[in-house]
Amino acid sequence: MRDRNYLFNNADWHSVDQHQRKELAKEIDTINGDRLLNSSVDDLCDYFEKKYRIEVPILRPDNIVADQRETKIDVSGDRGRYFSNPGQPFYVNGTTVEISVPFEGDSEAFKIQPTSFTMSPPRAEVKNNNLIIKIEGTDLSAEQVRAEVNRTISEIEGYLVTLRSNAQGLNSQVRSIARGAIEQRRTKLLKDRNLLGDLGFKIKEREGESRTFAAPEVRRKLAPSLPPASATPFKPEPTLASADYDHILSVIQNMVHVMERSPSAFTSMDEESIRSHFLVQLNGHYEGQATGETFNYQGKTDILIRSDGKNIFIAECKFWSGPKKLLETIDQLLGYSSWRDTKVAVIVFNRNKDFTKVLESIRETSKGHSNFKRQIAFASETMFRYVFAHRDDPNRELLLTVMAFDVPA
Repeated sequence: MRDRNYLFNNADWHSVDQHQRKELAKEIDTINGDRLLNSSVDDLCDYFEKKYRIEVPILRPDNIVADQRETKIDVSGDRGRYFSNPGQPFYVNGTTVEISVPFEGDSEAFKIQPTSFTMSPPRAEVKNNNLIIKIEGTDLSAEQVRAEVNRTISEIEGYLVTLRSNAQGLNSQVRSIARGAIEQRRTKLLKDRNLLGDLGFKIKEREGESRTFAAPEVRRKLAPSLPPASATPFKPEPTLASADYDHILSVIQNMVHVMERSPSAFTSMDEESIRSHFLVQLNGHYEGQATGETFNYQGKTDILIRSDGKNIFIAECKFWSGPKKLLETIDQLLGYSSWRDTKVAVIVFNRNKDFTKVLESIRETSKGHSNFKRQIAFASETMFRYVFAHRDDPNRELLLTVMAFDVPA
C-alpha cells in the first residue's frame, strides 16, 4: 500500500510559464527608479535570471538511502480477509520502507504538471533535497521493494525529462526578456529626468522616499538577492562609446604592428619612450588631447585621453614582470578612475621568450583580482576583456581590456 503524495499534480506548465514572465515584468516595472539606474544592467539580469528560471531537479539515484520501521496497516480493504465489523478499519502489524532519493534543483518543480502526463502521476514526499518513496506491506520482500522503487523512479524521470524540455524555452529567454524590460524602463526614466532638467526649475524632493533598498524574498533554498545599490539619486554621466573605445585600442594595436616591422628602432626603448609613440598616434585622432603621466583623480597614469574636458580613456603601459605587477597595475587603474572613467586598458609589453605562458598568467591573474566581476568574449588570442567593479562603488563598472604584445628585446 502506498502514500498518496502525488507529484506533478498542481499548476500546469503553461500557467507556470505565463506566471514567471508576468511576475518578471511586474518586478522590473516596480523596482525603485534610482536603484534601477544605479545598478549594473548585467548584475540585475543575473538576479532576475536566477529568480525566474525553472531549475528542473536532477535525481541522484546512486546516493539512495533506505530505512524501515514497524507500523500498523489498515487491511480492511483486503477482500481475502473476513471481518466481523465490515467497513471499519482493521489494523495489523506491518512494515514501512522509506527510500530517500537525493536531488539537485528546485523542489517546487515537482508540483508542476508538464505538457505530457498520465492520469496517475508518481507518488513521493518532497522533503528538503530528497524524494521520500514510502512502501508499506505486511509481508514485504527485497525484490518487491526494489521493483517498486525502480518503477517509481523511472516514472519520475520520465516526467522530469518532459518538464526539462518545457522549461528550456523559458530559461533560454529569461535573461533577454529581463534585459529588454530593464533597458526600456531605464530609457523612460532617463527621458523623464532629462525633461525635468530641461525645464530649468528646482526639482522637488519627495518626502519619505527611501534611500535604502531591501531585496525581495525569493522562494528558493538559495535565494538570489538584488545587487547592492547606492543610496545616491542617479545622475546621468558621460561615457565613452564602445565604438570609440575599440577604435582607441585599434590605434594602439596598429602602432605595435609598426614596432614589429621595425624591431631595431624599438629594441632599446623603455616604457616611457614606447608610450610616447602611442601618444603621437592617438593625438592624430583626438586633436592633441592624449597626454602621458597626467594627474587624474588620485594618481598618475601612462596614457589619458580627454575630450571636452572629460577623461574618456585611461591606460597603463607596463613591461611584463609577473602576476604581482599586473595586479598592482589594475589597482592603479581602479585608483585613478573617477566615476566618469568607465573604460580602461592595460598594455603589457613582453620581452620574455615564453609568450604563451605570459598570456595564460594574464588570464588567470586578472580573474583573481578582488574587483573582478566577469569576462567578456573577445575575438583575440592576445587581448582579454573584463568587467571590474569600481573600487568605491560595486554598482559602478569599469570595462578593462588587457592587451599583450611581444616587443623587440
